[in-house]
Amino acid sequence: TRRGKRKKKRKFKVLLLLLLLLALLLHVTMDLALPATCRLRSCDAKALKALGTPTGGGPLQASHKKLSLRILQDFSGSNSSLEKSSQPQGADPRGKDGDTGIRHQHGDVRPAWDRGSKLAALFEHPLYNIPLPEVKDKDKLFIINPMEKFSLQSSGSDEWVSSSKAEMVLPTGKTAYDTYPTWLKFHVGINRYELYPRRDPLMHILLKDLATMKIVSSVQKSGGTQLKLIMTFPNYGQALFKPMKQSRDQETPADFFYFSDFERHNAEIAAFHLDRILDFRRIPPVSGRLVNITKEIRDITTDKKLAKTFFISPAGNVCFYGECSYYCSTEHALCGKPDQLEGSMAALLPDKALAKRRSWRSPWRRSYHKSKKAEWEMDPNYCTKVRRTPPYDSGHRLLDLIDMAVLDFLMGNMDRHHYETFEKFGNDTFLLHLDNGRGFGTHSRDEMSILAPLQQCCSIKKSTYLRLRLLATEPYRLSELLREALAADRLAPVLAEPHLQALDRRLGKVLAAVGRCLATAAQPHQVLVDDIGPWP
Repeated sequence: TRRGKRKKKRKFKVLLLLLLLLALLLHVTMDLALPATCRLRSCDAKALKALGTPTGGGPLQASHKKLSLRILQDFSGSNSSLEKSSQPQGADPRGKDGDTGIRHQHGDVRPAWDRGSKLAALFEHPLYNIPLPEVKDKDKLFIINPMEKFSLQSSGSDEWVSSSKAEMVLPTGKTAYDTYPTWLKFHVGINRYELYPRRDPLMHILLKDLATMKIVSSVQKSGGTQLKLIMTFPNYGQALFKPMKQSRDQETPADFFYFSDFERHNAEIAAFHLDRILDFRRIPPVSGRLVNITKEIRDITTDKKLAKTFFISPAGNVCFYGECSYYCSTEHALCGKPDQLEGSMAALLPDKALAKRRSWRSPWRRSYHKSKKAEWEMDPNYCTKVRRTPPYDSGHRLLDLIDMAVLDFLMGNMDRHHYETFEKFGNDTFLLHLDNGRGFGTHSRDEMSILAPLQQCCSIKKSTYLRLRLLATEPYRLSELLREALAADRLAPVLAEPHLQALDRRLGKVLAAVGRCLATAAQPHQVLVDDIGPWP
């Protein structure tokens, strides 16, 4: 009957409404069950995985075999499309230790050697916890819009070109940062005040990637006096590879000119850790690596000039020599045992097309001539002239240069003819301490002329002086700290013991030079330039 049919329709509608209400209630209950921070940020993927829902990784990625990189077309702060920051407006994106706030969700993931040790104790010292100025958008090298899709394209620089044509679209949204490879997070974290934070939980991951990640491309780096390779990883990260040329116990002969010395792979590794212990943090991360010449260079290189230089030595070892100004010949070939070769892997800085860098000639540059001397070597009042010359006539540029001189003296590096800065930050930023391969060549001689900027200007940052004095005390002995830091490297022992002992001796000479300046100065503040305020 019609009445019966209407009754059935009403029952069906009521049942359908109940089902809808039940579904809505279930959805609200599940949403409330997740923590508030998870609903806002990175716990989405974890929660969905726990509920059995496929996320953007794992099986989904496996089903797209040709999915690969479209990363970082332009992070430039001058790009109008990227003006919005990835942080909420008005929020301070950095934590108490200067790290980006988003990184703290990973917790303390420092490796075991970085906890319960003299090195860990050093980084807990108040001198290593002096707060940096607040980092604003204008102080960041890159400003990221989390809704932007980034793509990798050739800029004409070998540092970013890959032979792979595969593409991967990065997920967009508020959790985009979590999808970035570690090398990209390193680039994103660079700001006006530091290359990387004091306590960067990503550092040991980046060092591990440099030492172990699969190499998919190896080409020779253009320019330079000695052979270097650009190596590319599957995630488009890249590193500068400097091969082993000298054994650890060899010293540079006294008759060698500084400009014809070998570039040592272990010096690059040790310089990074020494720079970090001094709290400069101006050298890109470097890790040691054992490379298979056959599988990781010869068989995968697309560099025809490099490919022509491979040969098998009479001892049956795989060798190559490449093309460069010095030591690129069969007489100076790099040979494996039989094809294993040590080297340093340094994380590359962002492409200059994305983050321009300016190269500055050092006022204390050497003559690079067998008989001629530079002006500073003949004029004891040379610093007076430098102080009147921009950019050394204002700001902290001269003091930063003296910091660099201290670093170079400690490791015996005479080859500091230029330095670089990020152009975006103008003159108010740190100096990049690049190319340290000619350090740690001698341990029995101390080249005092490296300290000329300190000796002639009689000025040093108060914070630098206090840290140097701390590193001369028994609980924080510099040689012991560097020994501990280098023990974690894959190529340990990185330095021969005499080089570590020379550090303490040279540190004493730096402090003595400052002491002589204090003894002759009218006021201590003329020598110790205050950059930290009152200190106990």
